[in-house]
Amino acid sequence: MKAQTSSSALSVARTERVVGTIIVLGPPGAGKGTQAKLISAAYGIPQVSTGDLLRDNVARGTELGLKVKALLGSGGLVDDDLVCDMVSERLGRPDCDRGYILDGFPRTVVQAEWLNRYLKSRQSGNGTAPFGGMTPIVIRLVVEYNRLLQRITGRRSCPTCGRIYNVYFQPPKVEGICDVDGGRFVVRPDDTEEVVVERLKAYEKLTLPLVDYYHTKGRLVEINGDQPVELIAAQAFNAIENVNRL
Repeated sequence: MKAQTSSSALSVARTERVVGTIIVLGPPGAGKGTQAKLISAAYGIPQVSTGDLLRDNVARGTELGLKVKALLGSGGLVDDDLVCDMVSERLGRPDCDRGYILDGFPRTVVQAEWLNRYLKSRQSGNGTAPFGGMTPIVIRLVVEYNRLLQRITGRRSCPTCGRIYNVYFQPPKVEGICDVDGGRFVVRPDDTEEVVVERLKAYEKLTLPLVDYYHTKGRLVEINGDQPVELIAAQAFNAIENVNRL
């Protein structure tokens, strides 16, 4: 009973804690999305996805959304300024007052430097930032290259019930057949080895400089991503609550 009460108190404390800016980095297949959702639920803070922001602004027909739609319609790319404007608008909403997890942002050093300037611009007149002066905490999930390939290329899904398997780590009882309803597996087009290799190359080229950037600034916390989900989450929570954020 005492342990249950202690656990409940810890959960309440987390959902009241001011946590500031949390960034989760890692290559495709590292488990970023899973950990971001666990952190969001544990601390009661939003997961801010740049992909979701782009789609939402386009769907609502906002001024930023119209610019995005025009760019994509002409075959152009959404530039840093436009992405940063969307992020700025989203982070200014009340649900971000205690903190948030950035999903898919920053992707480049240019965006990281913009984020630093943005946080400084939100300091109040007495020099206290909205998050008590805390700088971002950057959690990097590290998974070995061949393991990533197996995680992604081994994924199989049942088209009827939606259950996900992995032929290397969580195979079905009968090869190619769903245990639940007997459906035949499908492979997502972006889970083929050729596509995955290119995605990993793109990640290394674009995002690894960001890893070096935050490492140099002493903001980077590296966690072995090849562990049970719960253990990774526990280490992430520990980093959020104990790392020096000033």
